[in-house]
Amino acid sequence: MKEKDAREILNDLADRGILIDACNDDDVLYSMPPPMAGFFEFSLMRYRNDIDQQKLSELFYQYMNVEEDFIKNLFLTGETQLGRVYINEEVLSGENALHVLDYERASEVIKTASSIGVGVCYCRHKMSHAAKACDSPMDICMTFNSSADSLTRHGIARKIDASEGVDLLQLARNKNLVQFGENVQEKVNFICNCCGCCCEALIAARKFGFLNPVHTTNFIPFITDKNCNGCGKCASLCPVEAMTLVSANDPLKPNRKKAKLINEICLGCGVCLKGCDKKCIELRERKERVITPVNSVHRVVTMAIERGKLQNLIFDNHALLSHRTMAAILGVILKLPPLKQALASQQFKSRYLVSLIRRQKYS
Repeated sequence: MKEKDAREILNDLADRGILIDACNDDDVLYSMPPPMAGFFEFSLMRYRNDIDQQKLSELFYQYMNVEEDFIKNLFLTGETQLGRVYINEEVLSGENALHVLDYERASEVIKTASSIGVGVCYCRHKMSHAAKACDSPMDICMTFNSSADSLTRHGIARKIDASEGVDLLQLARNKNLVQFGENVQEKVNFICNCCGCCCEALIAARKFGFLNPVHTTNFIPFITDKNCNGCGKCASLCPVEAMTLVSANDPLKPNRKKAKLINEICLGCGVCLKGCDKKCIELRERKERVITPVNSVHRVVTMAIERGKLQNLIFDNHALLSHRTMAAILGVILKLPPLKQALASQQFKSRYLVSLIRRQKYS
């Protein structure tokens, strides 16, 4: 096939969100995004007449909200997950703010991104076709950096500047939405502003919270019982039902309730604090700090090792044919804890990899 004809086909696929492209002068690299976060979202991040989005939404709903096999495999396997929650910066105390790193702030992701795009919320768009959507804002989910470059170039997202991005973040916080984004420190590709009723990640967290399908923040709410009047506002705001009401066991007021937190499923988003008029909820640091992968390569390799798929990552992606790709994968493996290194060498069954790990250990 002539290059011109191939380029037309590839551009058409990128226009439909089935491929992502990266432009470097006259060279264009096309790659296939994952299903999620990827071409599932891209298909509904804008309103279209060229496909039946009603039918597509119904199929997506059946696939992910009814059958659940895909969602369980995506969110419930391994320790390292696709996404993480960002803390609501408005509810941080001055002392807590000192312990929040830049990459843990959604505002910092927006301000430092090389490119920003905003599109229709895939989850709420899908749910609207199923007559199950809430009234939260639709045009509010953001992509960044290389992903935003491609999506805005092909009309899937609308290009915005950092100022508008910060305004959208504030709108999301005013609507008590949770910021859920890519689980990496550098070059974050997406941050969604999620509601508990429509977002697949938060639905998974609500259904399977004890299995930790979403990485939490490094904070968790602490309730001062004596100040709690049991109004229930915090419980109504919690997107994963981690905050509940129980009996206050007050002999003078037998019907009195108080808030109670289920620590194991709390995201640490801080949304519950915005509903507490009595100021009896505060954020405290978790006992163990949540570890965030450095970049997408680190996350993908770690996820592959934990799920027993490292050999697929290497051979299916032809990493052995690219010195740069193989170096990136090996670089991640050599920085992993010994247990994960052992898992990697067992899956890869490579004497070369074992030798590298041993050399790294004793160097």
